[in-house]
Amino acid sequence: MNNKFNYNSSIINYQVIGTGKPILLIHGFGEDATIWQNQIEHLKDKYQLIIPHLPGSGNSDLIDDMSIDGMAYCMKELLTFVIQKNPIEEVCVLGHSMGGYITLALAEKYPEMFSAFGLIHSSAFADNEEKKAARLKSIEFINQLGSYEFLKSTTPNLFLNKQHPQINALVEQGEKFSPQALIAYYHAMITRPDRTKVLKTFTKPVLFVIGEHDMAIPFAQSMQQCHLPKQPHIHILRNSAHMGMWEEAAKVNTILSQFLTSLS
Repeated sequence: MNNKFNYNSSIINYQVIGTGKPILLIHGFGEDATIWQNQIEHLKDKYQLIIPHLPGSGNSDLIDDMSIDGMAYCMKELLTFVIQKNPIEEVCVLGHSMGGYITLALAEKYPEMFSAFGLIHSSAFADNEEKKAARLKSIEFINQLGSYEFLKSTTPNLFLNKQHPQINALVEQGEKFSPQALIAYYHAMITRPDRTKVLKTFTKPVLFVIGEHDMAIPFAQSMQQCHLPKQPHIHILRNSAHMGMWEEAAKVNTILSQFLTSLS
C-alpha cells in the first residue's frame, strides 16, 4: 500500500516496508518502485526499506524542479519526513541508473545523511556530446509517438536476453508515463554535472553493481569510475546488461546483503 507525501503541493507516493537499518531505494528512468520487487522480498525482514516512486512515476506528481538536483531535494525531504516518524541516524541509498544520478546529488549535498551508497548500473560521469544527442533524438521520438511506443522500442535493449519475461511488464508500465515526465527526465540527465568528485571525496563505502553487457552505462565507463572512492565495493554481473535486479536477481540480492551486512 502506498503512502503519500505532500511536497510543495505535489503528491509523492512511497512505501516503507520492514524494520531495522534504513535503506532508500531509488529507481531509474522509465521505471517505478516495483523495479525493486526482487530486492524488497529479499531484504524486507532485516531492513527498513524506503521505496519512493520518483516524481512523474508510479502516480507521483511532477514537481516544479524536475532536474536531478530538484528530484534529489525532493528525496531528501521525503527522508526527513520518514525519519521524523521513525528516528534514524544514517541511511544507505541505492540508486539504479537515473536513480544513481539522484543518489550522487544527495551524497554531494547531504553526505551526513549517508551510511553508504550504491550505484546500480549507474555513473558519476556527465553525458558526453554523443549521449546528449541520443537523448535529444529520444525526446523527438516521444513527442512524435508517445511514451508507450518509445518504451516498447527501447526497453528490450536494456536486457541481455531480449526475450526476458520482465520486458513486457516494463513496456506495459509505459502507458502510465506521460510524455512530459519522460522528457523531463531526459532533460534532467542531459544537464546533470559530472560528479566524479563525489566518488573521490566520499569517505564511506560505495557499492558498484556493473553489467558486463550494459549499453546504457558502458562497461569501460564503469571501470573508469569504480576505483575512485576510498572504500569501493565492486561487483560485475557477467550475464546482465542494464537490469541486473531482474537478469541476475539472486546474485544481486547476495551482493546487497553482503554489502549491507558489512556496514555494521
